[in-house]
Amino acid sequence: MDEFGPSTYGDRIADVYDTWYGELPYGGPVETTVAFLVELAAGRPALELGIGTGRVAVPLAAAGVEVHGIDASEAMVDRLRSKPGGDGIQVTIADFRTFTLPQRFGLVYAVFNTFFALLTQDDQVACFRAISRHLEPEGAFVMEAFVPDLARFDRGQRVAAVRVESDEVALEVTKHDPVAQVSGSQQVVIREDAVRLFPIRIRYAFPPELDLMARLAGMRLRGRWADWDRSAFGPGAQKHVSVWEVDPEPDVRGSSGA
Repeated sequence: MDEFGPSTYGDRIADVYDTWYGELPYGGPVETTVAFLVELAAGRPALELGIGTGRVAVPLAAAGVEVHGIDASEAMVDRLRSKPGGDGIQVTIADFRTFTLPQRFGLVYAVFNTFFALLTQDDQVACFRAISRHLEPEGAFVMEAFVPDLARFDRGQRVAAVRVESDEVALEVTKHDPVAQVSGSQQVVIREDAVRLFPIRIRYAFPPELDLMARLAGMRLRGRWADWDRSAFGPGAQKHVSVWEVDPEPDVRGSSGA
């Protein structure tokens, strides 16, 4: 996976992404996600980081929000543009760490662990700063991400069966680096006529680390829930939906970098 880059995941998975993740138990009903985001957008434009095939962006736009997107994969964006309503969403092919757009947004959001595609802490902090620069006053940044569970790994690795069917077996094979907080995975799909590999690399972060990154970008936590339905976040939560906002009185010692 030495050649893994920002677009690798999307380019490899684009043709099957909607089949696998069009209905996503992890995210719950997309209508609940959209309702949450519509309320936060409050009639202002929204920007999705990692817009992909538009699983969230298309219904959000249909709900009346002016949606823009950023993605690294042309293949994923081509899928978005082929959908009804998808061709009306403005998408920029750009890097989450350094993007610069002329517009400011009332809402920036990243769903389904997309933020963790940034593979170093410095990259993640840079993304928070880019987001902060693009938010309108009283705007918000929303992230949906898993709460790391290190018990999933046995001696720094994990092999799991994702699907076992009569004509196909799908496995997830992962190596974990606890120091860098990075995992490198392959979804391996085995059929009689072919084997396909779908690589992914992520750098996970626990919620307190994300809050500190936000502070370094001049932002503060507004609220955190266990899901889009605003269920309470607590020790047993497997994921979180967090909302940060620009801090009107930021700690200048932490937010001075650019």
